[in-house]
Amino acid sequence: MKRITYAGETVLTSDEVATALVELTAALAKRGLAEAVVIPIVTASGRLDRSAELVVGMGNDVLAVPDDFEGEEPDFSAEAESLRAHIRSVTPNRSKAVPVQQSESGPIDDFELELGAVGDLKPL
Repeated sequence: MKRITYAGETVLTSDEVATALVELTAALAKRGLAEAVVIPIVTASGRLDRSAELVVGMGNDVLAVPDDFEGEEPDFSAEAESLRAHIRSVTPNRSKAVPVQQSESGPIDDFELELGAVGDLKPL
């Protein structure tokens, strides 16, 4: 379990949610954005059916630290996946590398590149 510190308050949530929340905060901040999110929390009395609403991203600091929680960590995996999906939605798609196929004759060994002199260049 991790304790999230935000705006002078702390809440307790699962490691998985805390990690996703910090990563989402960073992803939004990199793009100059801030958004409201809801995360599941465990109350001091042990209730698991509560949530916290916070704004994360640009200008919002989120700190996640381990907490000495007694008991089994609650399963907030669905909520953590929702946060990760949000991260993917704000992260630009990176083109996937396409493998270069080697020719059947093997690598090109006799490749020559001819460059003209600087004076040979013409303005566009």
